[in-house]
Amino acid sequence: MKYYLLSAMFMISFSLMANNPINDGDKKMINTETSTITWKGYKVTGSHTGTVDVKNGYLTFDNGMLTGGELTIDMASLGSTDLEGDYKNKLDGHLKSDDFFGVASYPTATFTITNVISRGTEGDYKIVGNITIKETTKEIKFNATVKDGSANAEIKIDRSEFNVRYGSGSFFDNLGDKTIYDEFDLVLNLSY
Repeated sequence: MKYYLLSAMFMISFSLMANNPINDGDKKMINTETSTITWKGYKVTGSHTGTVDVKNGYLTFDNGMLTGGELTIDMASLGSTDLEGDYKNKLDGHLKSDDFFGVASYPTATFTITNVISRGTEGDYKIVGNITIKETTKEIKFNATVKDGSANAEIKIDRSEFNVRYGSGSFFDNLGDKTIYDEFDLVLNLSY
């Protein structure tokens, strides 16, 4: 009798598992054609804005909740949007040079999510992850909204932590109005 009861319980459990498989994650690829990353850098005399492209990436979900993801940024696409002509070409070239992001040696930057914390409202999260720029990896934290096929976030990055020191008042004295602030803003509007 015990044998039949155990066999029946095993068959019922197996049947339930077969009809309701365990959800071990859903991977959504980032649409690189419709996703944008904009940046804004600040200096004593004003600011500059621009864009950089997403090379590839994905987000993972479990039962509709964000659980992780990775993003690769194409640093060769780095460019300003507030200037034109020779001024634009000069700034873009300088940003790609070894003074700043050294794009020839470091053609990509990456971000990997290490922890996702719900903020209590559907689609609102605190994201913790590692960003790598010029082979230096640092942990960053920021809030993001991820739902309905889009992921949006505003992030502050301290460039000096990634050996991007040109014009930084943290490392050079007497720069005056040539000082470029260490922190810059990134606005991510990703679609998946």
